[in-house]
Amino acid sequence: MNRVQDLIALGRALSPNEELTDKIDLAYNRNPWFTIPFLTEAVDAIRTTMLDEAKLNAWLSQYELHPVNKTLGLIFAGNVPLVGFHDFLVGYVAGCKLKIKLSSKDDVLFPYLLSLMAQKDKQLNEQVTLMDKLEDFDAVIATGSDNTNRYFEYYFRNHPKVLRKNRNSVAVLTGAEMKEELNALGKDIFTYFGFGCRNVSKVFVPEGYVFNAFFEAIENDFAWLHHHTKYMNNYDYNRTLLLMNSVPHLSNNFLMISENESLASPISVLHYETYKNVEELQAKMLMHKDKIQCVVSRKSALTDGFSPIPFGHTQQPGLSDYADGVDTLKFLLELAAN
Repeated sequence: MNRVQDLIALGRALSPNEELTDKIDLAYNRNPWFTIPFLTEAVDAIRTTMLDEAKLNAWLSQYELHPVNKTLGLIFAGNVPLVGFHDFLVGYVAGCKLKIKLSSKDDVLFPYLLSLMAQKDKQLNEQVTLMDKLEDFDAVIATGSDNTNRYFEYYFRNHPKVLRKNRNSVAVLTGAEMKEELNALGKDIFTYFGFGCRNVSKVFVPEGYVFNAFFEAIENDFAWLHHHTKYMNNYDYNRTLLLMNSVPHLSNNFLMISENESLASPISVLHYETYKNVEELQAKMLMHKDKIQCVVSRKSALTDGFSPIPFGHTQQPGLSDYADGVDTLKFLLELAAN
């Protein structure tokens, strides 16, 4: 399939180079939440996972591919750099005509990637169109908040669709974790400042758990957050709210930990909830199952019905790690039959 070869060529073109560095600098200047290390990490993840030849071929070998002669509308979120690339990849390999609405928060790198692909795929500009408003499409894949999703449900009510709402990721701790595991958990929490659905926003801990070891494990590697103005504005604001409302919490100079049943936590805040035993943990987890994207844990600590992700790996999804567990390539291949 020529499209696969074009994707592999794109992966090679994303090896570090001066032009890519300039685009990353521009993306950072447009959106200071997208730091240069985070932008670099996002590009590297695409290059080494989604565009790796062996991984691409292994992923696609699970499907009976055939041309999907449909026009697919894609709405990209802007919470994480290049977060919509996997949806593009799925639509591209399926042979769909793609109409894409970018987020204004993330409108630098994806057009650049398309320009690199167009150097190899001379038909790309006929297949892919960037639009301010989606029109004339057969199906849609859209990602947004719960509030936005209500609009999506109405606007796309007559189309086949995959709509994604708010989700969060959690960690399950036992108290036996090593310092290295707790440090890696910091990466799951702080990568992309916690804006992604794969970021850990809540931890489940046994009754009596003491967070001292966790704070010590993250202190050095993540102290740089204290120097990011936008992040610290959130920290100061959220700490003021906790103090004004007399909400008990723990804090260092860049993170607050507060007991709360909600999965979602504000930027700079980590929620926690305690459990007595595995049975109680199981019940708590199942209550939120449809809202959980990832669960970070030692395998031995995880309850039934949830597949563990090792500490530090939530932002390293594979090609088959579909958001919300919905196989979008299968969705498109089945769409072709209708």
